[in-house]
Amino acid sequence: MSVPAPPDTIAALATPAGTSALALIRVSGPLCRELATALFRPSADLPERRPGYAAYHALDGRALDDLVWTFFPGPRTATGEDTLELTPHGNPLIVQLILADLFARGCRAAEPGEFTRRAFLSGRIELTQAEAVMDLIHARSERALVAAQRQLAGGLGRHLDGLIQQLLATLARVEAYIDFPDEDLPPEDRDLVTRHLTGVLRGTNRLLATHRYGDLLREGLKTVLLGAPNAGKSSLLNALVGRDRALVSPEPGTTRDFLEEPLQVGPHLLRLIDTAGLNPNPGTLEALGIAKTLERLAEADLVLWIADATQPLPALPPEAKALLRPDNTLLVLNKVDLLPSPPLLGSLLPQIYVSALTGTGLNELRDTIVARADSLAPTLAAEEQIAVNARHADALRRAETSLRSALDGLRVTPLQPIELVSADLRGALDALGEIAGRIDNERMLDSLFATFCIGK
Repeated sequence: MSVPAPPDTIAALATPAGTSALALIRVSGPLCRELATALFRPSADLPERRPGYAAYHALDGRALDDLVWTFFPGPRTATGEDTLELTPHGNPLIVQLILADLFARGCRAAEPGEFTRRAFLSGRIELTQAEAVMDLIHARSERALVAAQRQLAGGLGRHLDGLIQQLLATLARVEAYIDFPDEDLPPEDRDLVTRHLTGVLRGTNRLLATHRYGDLLREGLKTVLLGAPNAGKSSLLNALVGRDRALVSPEPGTTRDFLEEPLQVGPHLLRLIDTAGLNPNPGTLEALGIAKTLERLAEADLVLWIADATQPLPALPPEAKALLRPDNTLLVLNKVDLLPSPPLLGSLLPQIYVSALTGTGLNELRDTIVARADSLAPTLAAEEQIAVNARHADALRRAETSLRSALDGLRVTPLQPIELVSADLRGALDALGEIAGRIDNERMLDSLFATFCIGK
């Protein structure tokens, strides 16, 4: 029997490239202990988990830098392997010289996500936690950060474990009848299995329901600014972002195309989309802009219908009006600084009075947007808020399909062959196990970790 070759020792810069006060170089693999001993020559036993300060000398004897180094013995490390961390000054030239020397000593450059992949393969984390590492790095709002932290702490894994354990217990009961083919599944057992599977299906659907919210957290809420020309859409965009992002002019139809700007509003990230004004008599170029406005409107998570408070509420094109609802639209009446008192309108849409020029009402608008964004969160307990990604959602849908098929097989008369029910349950188990990474799928792992940054 052949003995598998030991893993390579990998090294990479773990901090962003560029000039900084300090940089962090990570090394993981079987050479770490030997490297620490050769480079820093400790007078006694190699210190573990205690930082040391020493000069780093290259193989040719040059002193490259004075740095802090720490050796972490496996398996109680992030990757499960011996790990060496080096903290030199953040000069890119120093970093490159040290990395080149490490490669000359037998290390190789880490591939994207390879540190996290080794953590997963060594059992230090589940696949959902590995994905949460990237969500944590790229979180652009407080809500996204909290969701990533909960997933990194194993929140999604705990939900899945509960569903998998229920499903395993049910499968064991069902397969007992396959082992004893002379027995038939009695009615009382059929009802018990149906109740258990209904509970698993309910839990699966609750997780699946968080997919859209997860997309909103990762990408931001698509927030379309809609209105007639000169209603003040671009002025409001500039007021919200705090700078002149959009051109503003008294001339109608200044915005011919849409422009997009990210904006933090409380704990949420918005993608503000300023659109061409809905002119009832547009020119050729303006008509093209209005067509794009309607496209963006159809994709919107939130609509801010901007209207001039000094004018009657304008009519909207039927295709635009059909997309506006009280739960996805705020009627923002702009230019209230030009009126002695806010106008009274009969619209069923929630109304907010603002002045993009003076800032009146902008805080109320922000608070209302935060409340609307919070209302999109799935109905789970606060401590259980989870936001699954597209990969999770695909596996959950396959699990849902298998569970429904199994339930249909248990409810028909005469009873579907128990082997078919068992096959459906195993299909659901495989799908749920795939989320946590319990299914060995090398191509899927390659694709997933390729999206990570080098050094993570």
